[in-house]
Amino acid sequence: MTSTVTPFDRQLVARHRTRAAGGFSAADFLVRRAAKEIGGRLQTTNRTLKTALDLGCHDGLLARDILGPAGVETVISADISPLMARQAPWPHIVADEEFLPIGPSSLDLVTSALSLHWVNDLPGALLQVRQALKPDGLFLTALFGGETLHELRDVLMQAEAECEGGVSPRVSPFADVRDLGGLLQRSGFALPVVDADQIIVRYDTIFNLMSDLRAMGETNAITERRKSPLKRATLMRAAQLYQEKYADPDGRIRATFEILYATGWAPHESQQKPMRPGTAAMRLADALKTQEISAGEKVPGPDSPKR
Repeated sequence: MTSTVTPFDRQLVARHRTRAAGGFSAADFLVRRAAKEIGGRLQTTNRTLKTALDLGCHDGLLARDILGPAGVETVISADISPLMARQAPWPHIVADEEFLPIGPSSLDLVTSALSLHWVNDLPGALLQVRQALKPDGLFLTALFGGETLHELRDVLMQAEAECEGGVSPRVSPFADVRDLGGLLQRSGFALPVVDADQIIVRYDTIFNLMSDLRAMGETNAITERRKSPLKRATLMRAAQLYQEKYADPDGRIRATFEILYATGWAPHESQQKPMRPGTAAMRLADALKTQEISAGEKVPGPDSPKR
C-alpha cells in the first residue's frame, strides 16, 4: 500500500534528526514522556515479548530505559537518521518507517515514540508494522495529534498574511483520535485503542519554543513549505502576536503538544471477539432503563404530540 501524496520531505526529516542528534538528550522531554507511557501500557499486557522493533528510535531512549528493563530480550532500534541510530543500543539499523526491512511475522512487539507523524503514507506504514508482527503481536505507538502547536500555527499564519501578503504551511498537519483509530482498523489491527494526552509547555518567548523544536528535530519539513526563511519583520510580528494572544499573566507563553497513544494487536484466534448481533441477554434500553428509539426516529421532546 503506497501513496502518491508526499506532504513531507523525508530527506529533510532525516537531516533535521541528524542535526539534532548530538544534543537530543537536552530536549527529549516529550519523547521521554511518551516512552514512559508506552512502558506503562506494556506492563499491563502481562505477556512475554522476546523480539521488538523500536521504530523511529531517536537516540535509543525507549530501548535503553523502557524495553530493556521490561525484559524484552532483543530490541532492534531503527531510525531514518544514521547518527541517531548509532546512539541507540545494539542492534540498531538505519531504516525509513515507510519501507521496513523486516520479514513478515518476525516480531512480538513494535513500538514508536513520536516519529510516525512525519510519515507520508501512514496507512502503508501501519500495514507493514502489522505484517511484521507475529500473530497476537503488539503495536504501541505515540505520535503528535491535531492540537499540537496550534498557537504557533495561528500566529505564523496571521503574521505572514499581514507582512508578506500570503501564507505558507509552517506547522505540520496532524491526525486526530478518530483518524488514527480508523487507520489501525483499516491496517488490520485487532482490538485498537486510541487516546490523547495534552501537555502545555511554557516558554519565555517564541524564540525559545523554536529553539526547542530545532533541538528535538521537529522543525518544518512540509514539502510545500516556502523555501526562503521567515523575514525578520514577519518573525517579530509573530512573536508579538504570540505574546498578545497566548501569554499567561506572568508573561510566559503557552505551547500545546497533544500526544496520541495507540495500541493494536496482530489478529489471533485467541483474542476476544465482539458478540454477534442478537446474542445479548438483555436489551441495552432495558439495562439503561430508558426508551428505545429506532434508527431514523426522532427523540421525542417536551413539546412533541402524545401518541
